[in-house]
Amino acid sequence: MIMNYTYILECNDKSLYTGWTNDLSKRLSMHLKGKASKYTRARLPVKIVYYEQFLDKKDAMKREYAIKKLTRKQKLKLINSFNN
Repeated sequence: MIMNYTYILECNDKSLYTGWTNDLSKRLSMHLKGKASKYTRARLPVKIVYYEQFLDKKDAMKREYAIKKLTRKQKLKLINSFNN
């Protein structure tokens, strides 16, 4: 069974990047090598500060879209609840 993930990265400049993948560790590695996103490439290093797991790719993509619509303050609240 392939898991799908929606994740938030914190970039070196403290900005937040939201994405989805079916291989979280591989995707993080790609981000750190500057090969996953133009946005994160210019803001290395990055670290995962939040993620959710989904069985269905469409659910992960829908959640990514929903998180991207949140304000920074709402995203930080989500991250803080995940880390506590």
